[in-house]
Amino acid sequence: MKTIYPEYADAVAFYGIGVDPNESIEVLEAYSDSQGYPWPMAIPEGDMLRKFNIQVQSSKVAVDRDGVIVYRDGYAQGSDETWRSVFEELAGQSN
Repeated sequence: MKTIYPEYADAVAFYGIGVDPNESIEVLEAYSDSQGYPWPMAIPEGDMLRKFNIQVQSSKVAVDRDGVIVYRDGYAQGSDETWRSVFEELAGQSN
C-alpha cells in the first residue's frame, strides 16, 4: 500500500488507526514515520473498533462515502492490485 496510496492521496481519505488504547497519537505517528507510511494516523473514538468488528492489529476496512464497507481484510492481505481497485472505486465516488 505504501506505493499505491500516494497515487490516490488527493482523492481518497485513508488513515491508519491505532488499536491499542494505551498508545498516544505521538507513538502512532512515530511508528508510522519509522515504517515510511505516507498516510496520516488517528486514534479511534468511542466504540468505533467494536462497531467495525476490529479485533486484531492490521485489519483493513474500506468504507465508501455512504458508510458502506466495500473491502475488508486482515493482516498481510490485499495485493497491490486489490488496493488499486479499492482506491479506484473510492476515488470514482469523489467525482
